[in-house]
Amino acid sequence: MNKNVVILLLALMLGPGALAQRNNKRAKYEFYRNLPVYADSLLKDLTYPMAWGNSPITDFDEWRRTARQKVFDCMLTPPPPPSIPPRGEALVSPSGDEREVLLFEEKRDGYTARKIEIRLSRYYTVPAYVLIPDGKGPFPAVNVLHDHGAHLFIGKEKMIRPLSCEDSTVIRDADEWAAQLYDGQFVGDYLARHGYVVFSADAPMWGERGQQEGPRRDRYDMIAGNMMMYGIDLSAYMTYDDISGTEFLAQMPEVDPQRIGCMGCSMGAYRAWMLSALSDRIKAGAAVCWMVTTDEQMSFKYNRTENGGFANCFPGLRRWLDYPHVASIACPKAMLFINGSQDKLFPVPGVEKAFKIMHDTWRSQGADDKLETEIWDIPHSCPLKAQERVLQFFQKHL
Repeated sequence: MNKNVVILLLALMLGPGALAQRNNKRAKYEFYRNLPVYADSLLKDLTYPMAWGNSPITDFDEWRRTARQKVFDCMLTPPPPPSIPPRGEALVSPSGDEREVLLFEEKRDGYTARKIEIRLSRYYTVPAYVLIPDGKGPFPAVNVLHDHGAHLFIGKEKMIRPLSCEDSTVIRDADEWAAQLYDGQFVGDYLARHGYVVFSADAPMWGERGQQEGPRRDRYDMIAGNMMMYGIDLSAYMTYDDISGTEFLAQMPEVDPQRIGCMGCSMGAYRAWMLSALSDRIKAGAAVCWMVTTDEQMSFKYNRTENGGFANCFPGLRRWLDYPHVASIACPKAMLFINGSQDKLFPVPGVEKAFKIMHDTWRSQGADDKLETEIWDIPHSCPLKAQERVLQFFQKHL
């Protein structure tokens, strides 16, 4: 059917205003390229009064406590902690945790892979993978945090090779994703082969925590907006779950609770430094390809005008702290940041500004040797050499 005929039929069905709404622009407008036209003025008004060095608090430990609480305040209402499950709902797991259900287990080369389901809230249970090295523990452990990628069909399976109990579609999709972003290697399995207990769980809206109707990126923001109508924040729930998942990891008998790290790429990197800042369980964190300052991320200077949207948005937080200021709450922990000079999502000037802010913080506490920041000639990805660098970092600090 002719395209003009289709448009005419649609206009007749939807009413006389439909065609005008489709084709016409108003002479006066207030938004451009997904931003308000006054975006530059908004950026100038962001003074970050809670940042270390801006805040009137001069005792660093007190500042960390106060800044961390401000982040939690902006995360809105947390998910309620789990209640004791009804009799018969939970199985006795190898760890003895009544909130854990063992779903499947298989032996791999040098380690055992488990699929479990853990109750992180009274509202929901969360599917997760755990890899446990052969031999006698306790072992160091890493919470590996999956990326966004506008690809919601899989979550934990991006970081750990799917178990054989999974559908062939999931296994094939995970292999393709690993080839696309991780040079064909599953980061979690790589770390497990080197002696680390590895944990990875689906974030809300990914994998087995997605929509019944199937994964659609355009629905993420709509659902996140609806969640706010309940007084909760979807991105905050992801962070709360990362904190609770790390607590679960620390309780495993195979894990040395004093040697727990976290890592991720892209949104997983955001989750890694956020988790490092908000959880005392984390001793070392590695973030590949997610760090920038708001003035570079949210300006008209680049084609990108947001990087994640609701997936990294806490209401009102930018009025108090920028991204590197939040990451600085992790000081004086050991932290590794790798960004790519070819990464179109995070402009190098914004990365360099963020790195300087963090180095100033770590240096103020005599801990600049614990912060490692690197810009590599790579696009938005986590290639084999980056995974090797992360392993070396964990071998040094865990």
